[in-house]
Amino acid sequence: MPRMLDVSDDVRAEIGDEEADRLLAGENAPGSYDCTSCRTPGDSEQERTSTVLFIGDETAVLAFAHATCLPSQVVQVTEEQLQGAVRSITGDERPTEAMPEQAVLGITSGLVLLAGELHPALVVEPTGPIARPGTLGGRGDDFLPLLIEQGFMPVTQLTEAPRVLHGWSVLLAVGQLHAVLQPGPGGSSPVAWWQAHQPLQVTDSWRAAANKHQQVLLFAAPVGSIGHQPREDLLREALDKAAANGKLVAAAMPLAGT
Repeated sequence: MPRMLDVSDDVRAEIGDEEADRLLAGENAPGSYDCTSCRTPGDSEQERTSTVLFIGDETAVLAFAHATCLPSQVVQVTEEQLQGAVRSITGDERPTEAMPEQAVLGITSGLVLLAGELHPALVVEPTGPIARPGTLGGRGDDFLPLLIEQGFMPVTQLTEAPRVLHGWSVLLAVGQLHAVLQPGPGGSSPVAWWQAHQPLQVTDSWRAAANKHQQVLLFAAPVGSIGHQPREDLLREALDKAAANGKLVAAAMPLAGT
């Protein structure tokens, strides 16, 4: 039975007409799948389904999503992100010697008071050490050095808003946080540096501050520096401590969406 698949022109251009036609005919498409966006089950025989092609440095993976969650599209990701996505798609979360377990970027939203004014902020902390691409990792953690190379600035105290990091943006839609976007390779379209498996709800006050400033402050710290803080005052204390210990970088990013 033909599947209710959407294959965008961009995806077709990457996989070729022959493969795209086989998908649309139902030859290579799955019946049931786990949506790559919301992670809940879908059925390409019963509901509109988008083909989403993730392309890394050396690998490409075709995934499927509810058409109501994502349009059919090509998504440029790093090879490390792609390998993590493969394990997520296949359900194989076991680390191996050849491929260490991938750290996941945890993200928390909150309002941060700077110079008497509230700013919308996102705080990013990985679940483990981040290795430099092309290495298998070890005892070191290159998370902050990699971000500084991208233009993030070290923060020693939270007194003023960090400078804008051009080319990066925070994607907000209908009051939900979808992604943090970074410049694509060679000046191409922006790609997701962080993307929510399921859009994250933000508070009305956070959204109002984001709309007022038209930018979001992003703070990043290595694993174990911030932790999960249930209140904004505790989050601020953790940020101040990380900054004082030289374990905090930051950038301001334009708001994309509403």
